[in-house]
Amino acid sequence: MPISIHPTAIVDEGAKVGDNTTIWHWTHICSGAQIGVNCSFGQNVFIGNDVRVGNNVKVQNNVSIYDKVWLDDDVFCGPSMVFTNVVNPRAHISRKNEFKPTIVKKGATLGANCTIICGVVIGHYAFIAAGAVITKDVKSFALVTGVPGKQAGWISASGNILKLPLSGKAEEVCSESGKTYRLDGENVYEV
Repeated sequence: MPISIHPTAIVDEGAKVGDNTTIWHWTHICSGAQIGVNCSFGQNVFIGNDVRVGNNVKVQNNVSIYDKVWLDDDVFCGPSMVFTNVVNPRAHISRKNEFKPTIVKKGATLGANCTIICGVVIGHYAFIAAGAVITKDVKSFALVTGVPGKQAGWISASGNILKLPLSGKAEEVCSESGKTYRLDGENVYEV
């Protein structure tokens, strides 16, 4: 299916945008961006040059994705969530050569108004709650809340909270998908 671009959106020449992607009002996609298929970008979204977006990614209104942010397949970015790209910004000092990469792995959800400090890796199917501030790496299937963000539990790929302890050995079956999740030490794996 073709790409759908609203007349107010700007897609710079050279940007690679996959089929069946929708780009809504007042969105700007820079020339070096690489975007997969079946993506959706809401109103007032900015996508920088050195940005990689996988397939089936949903970016809600008012999100800026700056250089060095890479989103894997099936990532959800909630409304007005924030990525940073410099740890110690100052208006009078240019730090464009200090941008730190941020990687969001397959299936992760970044809730409305959360902030992702640059240089972190968000694990597969992690769930960052609305308003949380992420300052360090997040494990796969982790549910993170608060300021600063702390792990509050585990969540399945379907988005259902798992009643597993934060560490130890245990298993649980997701009530929606029927898939088994195994806690081994301090990490959860889909079996």
